Amino acid sequence: MERWSHQIRWIVTTILGAAVFSLGFDLFLVPNELNSGGVSGLSMVIRELLGFGSVGFIQILLNIPLFLLGGIKIGKKFFWGSLLGMLASSVFIDLFAGLPAPQTEPLLGVLYGSVLCGAGLGLVFACGTSTGGSDILVRLLKLRFRDVPVGQICLATDLAVAVLTGLVFGDVTRCLYTGLTVFISAKVMDFIIYRFDDSKVALVITKEYEAVAQAVGQQLGRGATFLHGQGAWSGQETEVVLTAVKRQQLTELKELVTGIDPGAFIIVQDAHQVLGDGFARYGQSL
Repeated sequence: MERWSHQIRWIVTTILGAAVFSLGFDLFLVPNELNSGGVSGLSMVIRELLGFGSVGFIQILLNIPLFLLGGIKIGKKFFWGSLLGMLASSVFIDLFAGLPAPQTEPLLGVLYGSVLCGAGLGLVFACGTSTGGSDILVRLLKLRFRDVPVGQICLATDLAVAVLTGLVFGDVTRCLYTGLTVFISAKVMDFIIYRFDDSKVALVITKEYEAVAQAVGQQLGRGATFLHGQGAWSGQETEVVLTAVKRQQLTELKELVTGIDPGAFIIVQDAHQVLGDGFARYGQSL
């Protein structure tokens, strides 16, 4: 039952993400001759060059070789999930093209379009799938560059499409707007993908390290690790408590530690990702 529930959840989320992306693309980017990069943006450029056809159909044609490569390198779930995402986004792009687009200034089109497109792609990527096209290329590059956030990889690949957009439409201003669209979309995408990994790592230096570690486990439900340390000035040996907590638990952690030892030294750092018991699993993360 849990397995089926998980599959239904990622299918629904993939379709929802494709719909959100397509809304931003059709309502705010296309009317202002902007795009969010990737194959959808490249399809828009090709349609402009050809003078006929639809963005959705061209996108399907461009996706075929990339899907073959992605299916081999990444796996069956990614292949079928990305096929769903690609078909859904292609259908939604053509479907929403008939909606009346709001009349906006190009800068407003950039802001609203990039936020919607970034949020939609973020939902899709968070499910471990994609909308095909350059998203597959991004996932393949992610296998090679594990420490680079997905949004930054997308930013690098989409900038080329932004430049091409400016050349085809013959407008440097549009090119700059598209570059801004790609940048904002990448940031929103990373925010959506890593929203549940907003964790903190704390180093606690205290004489009451055993009591602190026990309290962290009992009251916060988090594990703790002792790191052997030695004071540079005093030469006194001690154990440093290392623990990872969710952002919303940080205040409780500080109150817990200072309640045990008011003189404790606490160092808090942002954690880009925390994988393991109580956090995300490696197979679920990007």
